[in-house]
Order: sequence, then C-alpha cells, then structure tokens
Amino acid sequence: MQTAPSSSAHVDVSVTIPAWNEGGRLPTFLAQIAATALQVRAPVMEVIVSDDGSRNDSAEAEGAAVEAAQERMVAARAPHRFRFVRAEQNAGKGAAIRRGWAHAAPEARWLGFVDADGAISAGELFRTAGMLDELGADLVAGSRVKMAGRTIERKLFRHVQGRVFATLVEQMFALGFYDTQCGLKYCRAELLRPLIPRLQEQHWLLDIELLAHMKQAGARMVEVPIDWVDNADSRVRFGIDAVRMLAGLRRIKSRL
Repeated sequence: MQTAPSSSAHVDVSVTIPAWNEGGRLPTFLAQIAATALQVRAPVMEVIVSDDGSRNDSAEAEGAAVEAAQERMVAARAPHRFRFVRAEQNAGKGAAIRRGWAHAAPEARWLGFVDADGAISAGELFRTAGMLDELGADLVAGSRVKMAGRTIERKLFRHVQGRVFATLVEQMFALGFYDTQCGLKYCRAELLRPLIPRLQEQHWLLDIELLAHMKQAGARMVEVPIDWVDNADSRVRFGIDAVRMLAGLRRIKSRL
C-alpha cells in the first residue's frame, strides 16, 4: 500500500520516517511538519512514512495522517509532498528506512531519515534541511550535544548509556562522531544510492553501518547540534539489548 505524490515540483530532500505502531503519536508529528512547511523557507521536501508492518488500526491512522498532510499541501499549493508506504510484516527500523529510500523521488539530491517520536521537532527538521548545501558535506547528522543556543532534555541514565555506546563505537570504527545514534541524518543521494545494497542491518544499528560505509566511500561527514526533547516511550532498550548490539557491531565490522 502506498500513496502517490500529487506535486510536480522537483524534490530536493526526501526524508523517511520509519513507523511501527505509531498511530498514536505520529499524526501529531506529521501535522507539525505540515504546518512548519507552510511557515518557513526551505528546500522542497518529500516526507515518506514507511510503515513497518504495524497493526491495521495503527497503519490506518498513520496513512490518514499522511493523506491529511498531503491535502494541506495541495490546498496551499505548496511544493512539499507526503507519502505512505507499508510493509506487510515487521522487519525493523533499518529495513523500514531502506524501504522509504527505495520509494524516494529519483531527482532528490538528499536522502535522509528522522525518528517518528517527535523528539526532533519539525522546526529542527527544516532548519537542518536548509543547511545541507551550505555545509559542503556528503552526510549531515544531528547531534545531541549540550551547548549555547541548543536545548537538550534527556534523562541522565539514557545519556550515560548513549555515551558508553558511542565510546565503544568510536573504538571499533573511528568515525569521529560524538553522537552516532541521533535519529536525524541526511546523505547526498548520488553517494548513498550505490551503497544502499550493501546495508544489511534491519534494526537500530543501521546508523552505524551507514556511517561506516559512507566513511569508507570517502564521504565528508559532519555533525550539526540540534534541539532534542526525550520521549518517554522510547523503543530503544540499550540495557536489555546491549549484548545483541555488541554482536551487531562486530557483524558490521566483519563486513567492511
């Protein structure tokens, strides 16, 4: 199941939102994205909600929210577009992101993804998208670093877990990143598209695999500090999944 785009404007940035049973909170986030799109000057953006085998009721809510956002663009004669694609079975966040990229507008110069929980606001999504061409990089990633002018609201325990994980990743891959797991990343499409078939991670480690392959391809990669507000309903369980994630990192390392 997918919705077709109705705008003839060329897409600059295609952003995938991986969604699994997000019928409760995703509609609010999509409404915020649609409202912000009509208020700011930004590259023409395509937002693809890639449903990852959600329950029927949740998938229907997601699809309805996408249709409402797209109708709002049409009514305002705005060039941005919203699309919905759905998988029959749950396969994981990484698989959902790759599915979204497979449906991206072929002319899109940037392919990216943002988490569905709204921890990264619609305003930050468009702010960072507007910086892409100015930065001169091939990969631009959000970074949850506390600094003047940026707001980070994150539980201490999750922050500590994240720093431990980031340290381990740096030791194994030497990516030079402060925050590898932030759920906002953009890649230059001409460099990313040939690499997509090499990406095999189905779940949370797609971020690491993506960064590692982009580095290996000689990509210029930068982090951009963003605003972040922790969501209580996080799907990531570093404490429970630590052993599994360590095994996954070793798996990625062996494939490079």
